Amino acid sequence: MEAPLEEIEFLARSTNRVEVLRLLATRPHTRGELAAATGASQATLGRILEDFAERSWVTREGGKHVATATGELVADGIDDLVAVLETEGKLRDVVAYLPTAEFGFDLRRLADATVTVPSRTRPSAPLQRVLDGMEGAATLRAVSHTLNEQSLATAHDRVVAGRQAFEAVLSPSALEALAGDDRLWTQVRALADHDDAAIRVADGEVPLSVTVADGTVYLLVRDEGGILRAAIHTDDPVVRDWAGETFSEYWEHATPFDPTAFEE
Repeated sequence: MEAPLEEIEFLARSTNRVEVLRLLATRPHTRGELAAATGASQATLGRILEDFAERSWVTREGGKHVATATGELVADGIDDLVAVLETEGKLRDVVAYLPTAEFGFDLRRLADATVTVPSRTRPSAPLQRVLDGMEGAATLRAVSHTLNEQSLATAHDRVVAGRQAFEAVLSPSALEALAGDDRLWTQVRALADHDDAAIRVADGEVPLSVTVADGTVYLLVRDEGGILRAAIHTDDPVVRDWAGETFSEYWEHATPFDPTAFEE
């Protein structure tokens, strides 16, 4: 284990080393081309190329430097490691709240995801991110343990206006909470009665909050106290397939929404 870690350290100590290896893994380069691409001095490039040659990562063909098969292997591995660490950096502050046990995908699939967290100036930024996605969507599907006032109003208004088809599977506790507010309950009932909307009641509590607005998946991340910690959205096809399958599974086992069951 020590030798591989030493090689990782060797590369990590210099961004120029990583960049040169990446460049040579794509195609042969002259030293001048490497200098122009990286901004490194000729002396620095000379040391890098010599170190790479000693490791058999790079060879020289004519006037150009070429990555060997193992050099390309290392370059691919470094790119993978960088991508993993970039993804980890995005999720570091919210990983404690992620319902990862429910995820049917590798967290690497969130490499291109956008993570929106609250700030002092924008405490509602995660929710607003989801509302923005809902506003532009022609179809919306959701599985959730909650339905907040703003999301309900957005779905209600767009469905009534003929701009959106809406389907949702909600936990019993989410509907019980809505039933406690006359104004919100009126919106829920109106939404459920519309031809372009359908609500079902989950068979038990729902441990996650997933919304699919057209082809984009939104994950609302809350802590144990129900405080919204982040919104994660992605167009990754694997995550999209997982979200679709998750919705279908919950929908299949849910029961049709009967308002009277939640009214005293």
